[in-house]
Amino acid sequence: MSLHTSVMEEITFYTGLSPAAFFTLLAMMVVVYRTVSAMFVSPEDYNKPPVVSARTHPQFEDPEPPRQPVQLGQVTDQELRAYDGSDPNKPLLMAIRGQIFDVSTGRNFYGPRGPYAMFAGKECSRALALLSFKQEDINGDLEGLGESEFTILEDWEFKFIEKYPKVGLLIPEQRAPKNELKEQVQDNLENSNEYKDKTK
Repeated sequence: MSLHTSVMEEITFYTGLSPAAFFTLLAMMVVVYRTVSAMFVSPEDYNKPPVVSARTHPQFEDPEPPRQPVQLGQVTDQELRAYDGSDPNKPLLMAIRGQIFDVSTGRNFYGPRGPYAMFAGKECSRALALLSFKQEDINGDLEGLGESEFTILEDWEFKFIEKYPKVGLLIPEQRAPKNELKEQVQDNLENSNEYKDKTK
């Protein structure tokens, strides 16, 4: 009887496993041992200074430093829409209660294809208060909101104040000169009708 055959018989006798199963199990234990021991630092390496590798691949280069927020001052709803993330050279802005915040650092959330992209470039107080993603709620109309909605909106406002720089204020759209002229003519007609009624 050869040595090989007697060893295989002993393995089967003592372990209850076939030789193939035994060696498979042994190999797996060695792999697990090496994997686990690689997670820990050996005592000799513990006090060595860390080694810094010089990485020259573009993915390891420092990211572009964030741009300083540009103060816009007062802008209208229409002007705010230009900052919805469609132009990568412009900051990403949104407004809450008339305060405009630069949310460019949250581009993953508010930028194009982000989960909150529908809020960019808009006044979204109502939507935040109602926790709504409906297009018709993305505006600054706070009429009809209850105390709980105002509390939610206030929480959002504080979060934005803490996290994002305030860069401007939202102002109402200016009336077009044509509308002003039309209203002026209407006022003059009403005044002349009142005058005629008084003189009769």
